[in-house]
Amino acid sequence: MNPTTLQYVSDENSSPTAVIVPLELWRELESTKETAYLLKSKNMKQRLLAARKRKNGISFDEAREKLGI
Repeated sequence: MNPTTLQYVSDENSSPTAVIVPLELWRELESTKETAYLLKSKNMKQRLLAARKRKNGISFDEAREKLGI
């Protein structure tokens, strides 16, 4: 199935009642929605923008080691 293909569910009168969305598209929509929600908060927006500009950090493996996982 094409990731942008939607499937419509209809009732006995052929009226659309639901839509089946491919999982990949659903995840993209949820991510966009979550980002928009976070950006509504002035403090969270500043934190996200600061994190985006940050150049120093630690690797994923290093973070796991520090967390003990």
